[in-house]
Amino acid sequence: MACPPESGEPGPRRARLCSGRRAAAGLRETVLVHVETVLMLVLAAVAVLVVVRWIAERTGLPAAALLTILGSVYALLPGPNIPLDPDLVLTLVLPPLLYSAALDASLLAIRRNLHTVVSLSVLLVLATALLVGASFALWVPGATLAAGLALGAAVAPPDPVAALSVGRRVGLPPRLITLIQGEGLLNDATALTILSVAVAAAQGDGFSTPAALGQFVLAAAGGVAAGVAVAYGVRPLRRIRRDPLSSNAISLATPFVAYLLAETVHVSGVLAVVVAGLIIGHNNPYWASGASRLQTAAVWRLVDFLLEGLVFLLIGQQLPTVIRGLGKYSTATIVTAALITVGVVLLLRPAWLLLTESLPQQLHTRLGDQELEGELGSASRLRTALPAAARASTRRLRLREIVVLSWAGTRGVITLAAIFTLPLTTQDGRPFPARDLLLFCAFLTVFVTLVVQGLTFAPLVRALGLRADQADEARLRNLARVAAAEAGRRRIEDLAAEEHDDVEDHAIAGIRAQLDARLTRYRRRLDLLESAEGGEMPLSPQYEAAVRLRRSVIEAQRDELLRWRDVGRLPDESLRVLERELDQEEGLLPANPGP
Repeated sequence: MACPPESGEPGPRRARLCSGRRAAAGLRETVLVHVETVLMLVLAAVAVLVVVRWIAERTGLPAAALLTILGSVYALLPGPNIPLDPDLVLTLVLPPLLYSAALDASLLAIRRNLHTVVSLSVLLVLATALLVGASFALWVPGATLAAGLALGAAVAPPDPVAALSVGRRVGLPPRLITLIQGEGLLNDATALTILSVAVAAAQGDGFSTPAALGQFVLAAAGGVAAGVAVAYGVRPLRRIRRDPLSSNAISLATPFVAYLLAETVHVSGVLAVVVAGLIIGHNNPYWASGASRLQTAAVWRLVDFLLEGLVFLLIGQQLPTVIRGLGKYSTATIVTAALITVGVVLLLRPAWLLLTESLPQQLHTRLGDQELEGELGSASRLRTALPAAARASTRRLRLREIVVLSWAGTRGVITLAAIFTLPLTTQDGRPFPARDLLLFCAFLTVFVTLVVQGLTFAPLVRALGLRADQADEARLRNLARVAAAEAGRRRIEDLAAEEHDDVEDHAIAGIRAQLDARLTRYRRRLDLLESAEGGEMPLSPQYEAAVRLRRSVIEAQRDELLRWRDVGRLPDESLRVLERELDQEEGLLPANPGP
């Protein structure tokens, strides 16, 4: 970049100006190149996510495992890699993922299975951390109990994304879905609290069991309180701004508000996000309009798709980082540490489930029975009023269910984010004990569980023949439809009894006829479902034909509207309004026709 000689400035000053301009230009070029590189990486990642999702849908393989493998392969190729920033993951990635999962979870179902959820998300996490820590202290040279506890806390919490995606696709029973969801929502808070205590002990701050328990109770209670405060603080905002755009903006901000509030007062931000999501998800029918719920659900599905996919790609890309520092350890030490970590993770979970499910029956049923009887009035009404899926929450797990739950313990990004938070040195300046070895063991555990368990989970479920009772679920939905239609019919009769004019009388008659037609259709479906055998959905040729014909009619309507637009008879704005009406009508049709 030349400097104009006629600038009128003295020589030295003109030289400094020229140098500054050249530096600024170079900086702009560097920033531009950096931004373009990042943008290209993001676009490439999105393309990979779309292709992998297509492959997963065609093959039945879990997208999480495929993305992790692709990320590892890419990491070995020449080119830029994206390092995992634990603070970024814990602050920007984990809260929205946990919040979205909590919105989709059932607060009532988790409460019915609370004893098993707490056993898996608190006690099993603690047992895993203690066993890994003690094993490292005994058999891994250079490792301390505190360092082993830190690794155990990092690898203890399963990430249910892969297991849930496969489980829903193969029709896993609702109770197992609830247990996997509930465990995945609550175990991160336990693990991160144990990790903070272990790191403090490894750095030389000492360890006190009463202090550790007090810290855990304070973090948990404070996290719950912060989540409740945020959930009910959001309520008036959502009632004031019920339009879909404002509701979406509030929903996207909520997990970050809950996390930051909790972390500011030094309690569990993860638990605050989960509690806020569970409460808001449970009360969403009261707090949000129908249009807001539809749009918010679509936005969160997109957020989940992008964040989960990028996270699993990021996991694979950490391979060079975790193997870089292994040169200072002997092969025997590496193998011993790896076998301890992966062995404890894979073997302790089934042993724990077998042990806890062998406890006296009254310990399993007392909590669930009392809560359900309190809601429904008596044990006899509990047996008749609830479907099989809800009644199953009061019995102990069968052996097939224990096997499936044991194999659903895939680890994910929280494990890597947690282990990457380990400091490089202790307070006296010495290197953190076996830090590079701990990183490798955590990565290996994530990779083995995601790939091995993830790829074999669906075949295992099919081999065990563990499927939801589809007919029972459809029967419950149709009973609820009948009850809702009858409530609408009663409301119409109440309105008909009030004073009204002829116009309203005509409208009442039309709505009454619609409700009567629905009731007839729903009761016909219930009669068909009563003939279901073995939990399989009975075929309804008439219903399938009606759905197929309805799709054809909607497609013809859409084609005609497009023809009007193309010849200039219908403005694009009007086309979008009419298209939205057809889209909503088509959205009510089932993907797979059935009762």
